[in-house]
Amino acid sequence: MKKIVIFGGGSGLSQLLKGLKLFPIDITAVVSVSDNGGSTLRLRKDFKIPAVGDISKVMLAMSNTDQDIVNLMNYRFKQSRTLGNHSVKNLLLTALLEQKGSFASAIPVFSKLIGLEGKILPITEDNAQLIGITEDNKTVYGETSITKTKKNIKKIMYNHDVEANPEVLKAIAEADLIIFSSGSLLTSILPNIIIPSVVKAIAKSSASKLYICNLVTQPGETDNYQVSDHIKVLNDYLGRNAIDIVLANNSPLPSDLADKYLEEQKNPVLLDEDNLKKLNVRIIKDKIYTIEEGYLRHDTLKTAYLVFSILMEKE
Repeated sequence: MKKIVIFGGGSGLSQLLKGLKLFPIDITAVVSVSDNGGSTLRLRKDFKIPAVGDISKVMLAMSNTDQDIVNLMNYRFKQSRTLGNHSVKNLLLTALLEQKGSFASAIPVFSKLIGLEGKILPITEDNAQLIGITEDNKTVYGETSITKTKKNIKKIMYNHDVEANPEVLKAIAEADLIIFSSGSLLTSILPNIIIPSVVKAIAKSSASKLYICNLVTQPGETDNYQVSDHIKVLNDYLGRNAIDIVLANNSPLPSDLADKYLEEQKNPVLLDEDNLKKLNVRIIKDKIYTIEEGYLRHDTLKTAYLVFSILMEKE
């Protein structure tokens, strides 16, 4: 069975995994653990642990449990000051971290609870904070602050040296395809590739490197970005011409939906093929979006099918 490693975090990675898990692929999802918003921030402060929010969300997306269990795991105690709007899944994973002492020991137990298929790995076991350096050399602390800052971020780093999860390095070495998922470029994708040993392992791998491009820009992070701009940022961290393939949307959004996102300062990411060719990137383009409850999302099945097709080319 072909092996893929997919880097990401949060909703973007979760959406893609819902489709990928339906195909005969050995999936390892590598998740950033630098989130510091809401429930996750309070748990990090109280228990001195890496972020659990993105990992629990991604694990639930990979599970095959029934909807009642999914609803239970997503339930938040909104009426309780003591429980502080924490979700059940975040509390369970935190409890397992307390009992087992590491994600490596806690995740397999949580996987049993939710019937997870595939492997979920944190990029690191270290409790580190994300830092952004602005173009005028100001330091912005924390993922949430980086997202909200009005200044352009020129560099992402951690507040101290971070060791990569050895299982991540092993998965990279064995991968047939390495994927960088859609999602927040600066705060979900880059936190995975600012660790030198990870960058070195990716560079050493003979697997193709695929980027699944965002559908719209993200205010404060990728304003006015075209597809090639996303690739350039990834290559800045991974090395020149690191990304081989890009999967991007080439279908216009419905005008009413485009207007809705424009009000949020989000614009469709334009597919600039000439610039991508200069970067030696192979372009796979299609209508890869769907609309769920009024929101724009990657079409999980079509995106997964296109990824599977890339894998099968090497047969």
